[in-house]
Amino acid sequence: MGHTLELREQNMFVNDDERWAAVQQRSAEADGQFYYAVRTTGVYCRPSCPSRHALRANISFHLTAQDARQAGFRPCLRCKPDLPPLAERHAALVAQMCRLIEEAETEPDLASLAEASGVSRFHFHRIFKAQTGLTPKAYAAGVRQRRMQAQLAQLTDSGKVTDVIYASGFNSSGRFYAQSNGALGMQPSAYRGGGHGETIRFAIAQCSLGAILVASTDKGICAILIGDDPDALARDLQDRFPKAELAGAEADYERVVAAVIGLVEAPEIGLDLPLDVRGTAFQQRVWQVLRSIPAGRTVSYTELAELVGAPNGARAVASACAANAIAIAIPCHRVVRTDGSLSGYRWGVERKQVLLEREGAK
Repeated sequence: MGHTLELREQNMFVNDDERWAAVQQRSAEADGQFYYAVRTTGVYCRPSCPSRHALRANISFHLTAQDARQAGFRPCLRCKPDLPPLAERHAALVAQMCRLIEEAETEPDLASLAEASGVSRFHFHRIFKAQTGLTPKAYAAGVRQRRMQAQLAQLTDSGKVTDVIYASGFNSSGRFYAQSNGALGMQPSAYRGGGHGETIRFAIAQCSLGAILVASTDKGICAILIGDDPDALARDLQDRFPKAELAGAEADYERVVAAVIGLVEAPEIGLDLPLDVRGTAFQQRVWQVLRSIPAGRTVSYTELAELVGAPNGARAVASACAANAIAIAIPCHRVVRTDGSLSGYRWGVERKQVLLEREGAK
């Protein structure tokens, strides 16, 4: 599901009254859209500056920091308006630390990450979690899992799983096996290479949205795919599990397919069937929150990020939605733009519109 995140509207504060109101509220939303300067002190600030406000008569407004400097004002030492906004600096810092974690042969500890970022351990931990929704340790665990998944997928029959375990950054095979079901959705011997040795049953039927493919492992439904071409859906499933044995479902599987189609046609009935959900720790958190959103309700990407504990992680949330392979049951169609308009949907925006109208979304 491709998403286009809602960008902050430009020039929201079109007159000085609106700008002054934003300054009084210390609105972070106004940061970058204008600056205010204080004639009595000779400094200019962001609208969100925590400094005590001067009298309105001593305030002037400037569209850019350069305008303020050319008018003879110097940057405030508290809000540092000459630097990128704090949120952007934090995002850049966390992105840099994520790359460090991803490129490290062994998992870096919190102290070394904090030292590399130039802030205290407590401050770094707080910034990292606010941006990603995960602790640095949990993020590193996800990196290990993805590395391990990729290497298992390339492992030949003569290769050793234990070699992959240590190459992926696990300190011991016992630690890895204790986490393998959560990381892979199956034991590593079954996963190696897209479900090698695993049987996935599937069936394709028709519903009001077009063709629908429902696939299950022994643990539960692992995919619900929607489209126009049944053959394309089958290829999509094979691409997801390239070495699994795909088998046409037996007659008793009809009840599973019927339950899924029932969910499509009447979302209020819900789906009382187990799911085999596979993803990173952060993705699973997003999907779990999505499943708690009732039919008829929608949330924005920003709201969803806040619900999963990553208030600055709207883009990461959108990526998790895009990675969702269990359509409808994990209702990523209930995520919309901040203004309520529809963004992209992996299975087609038209289908998203139909689903939301059917649910009576508000």
